[in-house]
Amino acid sequence: MQALPLFKRLALAAAVVTVGLTGCGKQEGAPKTAADIVVVKIGSVAPLTGPQAHLGKDNDSGARLAIDEVNAVGVTLGGRKVQFQLIGEDDQADPKAATIVAQKLVDQGVKGVIGHLNSGTSIPASKIYHDAGIPQISPSATAIKYTEQGFKTAFRTMTNDRQQGRVLGEYAVQKLGGKRVAIIDDRTAYGQGLADEVVKAVRASGGEVVAREYTSDRSTDFTAILTAIKAKKPDVLFYGGMDPQGAPMVRQMQGLGLKARFLGGDGVQTAEFARLAGAAAEGVTASSPGIPIDSMPGGKAFREKFTAKYGPIQTYAPYAYDAARAMIEAMKRADSAEPAKYLPEIPKVRFTGVTGEIGFDDKGDVLGGAITLYRVKGDKWEVLETVFSGAPAVKK
Repeated sequence: MQALPLFKRLALAAAVVTVGLTGCGKQEGAPKTAADIVVVKIGSVAPLTGPQAHLGKDNDSGARLAIDEVNAVGVTLGGRKVQFQLIGEDDQADPKAATIVAQKLVDQGVKGVIGHLNSGTSIPASKIYHDAGIPQISPSATAIKYTEQGFKTAFRTMTNDRQQGRVLGEYAVQKLGGKRVAIIDDRTAYGQGLADEVVKAVRASGGEVVAREYTSDRSTDFTAILTAIKAKKPDVLFYGGMDPQGAPMVRQMQGLGLKARFLGGDGVQTAEFARLAGAAAEGVTASSPGIPIDSMPGGKAFREKFTAKYGPIQTYAPYAYDAARAMIEAMKRADSAEPAKYLPEIPKVRFTGVTGEIGFDDKGDVLGGAITLYRVKGDKWEVLETVFSGAPAVKK
């Protein structure tokens, strides 16, 4: 084929460009191009593999639901449309993995982090986020230390273990008749921290701690520990840890004929615990920060839309949802997603979330707070009572 002269080729190219531009300009308010939309990355970190994956996915899905809803409505920051992108990372509930993942997110340029799930991962990761100036809102890290390190970047949407431990310890003595209480924890920041608070409350309530034993968050055989505890004849056994250990523990208690009442914290107050423990779960009592989901301001609606998309709620999804909304609310207040600009706005955030009124004190702890006690009946958790911040831990 004979080549066209240069001036004809230029004229033809100009005509093509003109036609393309004319076609694009036929409608007013044509969709913005990708270049017109600013992508804001937010990290979400939890154990997405391993024994606690069901809880980690619960966290991640709660945050993801919030991000999807905000993107559907649309947000403009600094005069430009924003698209939030949630980057999920797996810390395997391991402190070392958590610091690696935290640095990875910092290097990727995230503007904030929802997580981590565990106190034992949230605490070491918080130093990395603090040094980078990146806000971190945990939906589920309840260890007291998390917000008492002096890091102005660390926040949480769930009540800490000081209140939870007090409620559990008093309940063990005053309601379960625990004159003699045995304590086991998994040596994590969460499990050991909560157990320490329970010990204080048991003793303050007139009970005696007859055994203090330790395991790990990877163990599944507790025969030796439980056999030693059985000899102490406790009325109540409290376990500070998560459901992958709590469920086999109650089954083994039953097998050994250990008649003590089993008591746990939010780590075992999960649907998965009731499923894994089976018949041995009957009568188990556990606490969870916050109020029952059906009593939450947006609880019923949240349950419907979450369940339709992700399946049953484990525990932490509503708190992850509120954490993501709080972070975005602070960005909107600052009209910027830059951490240095919106971080000062987080303590000023006030809104009615799914879980209740959301706001933070000067340490980063959620304002107010409540602890609810539950008991397994059949294969379901039933509400016993809710204790609000400032009220007596247990009604006499």
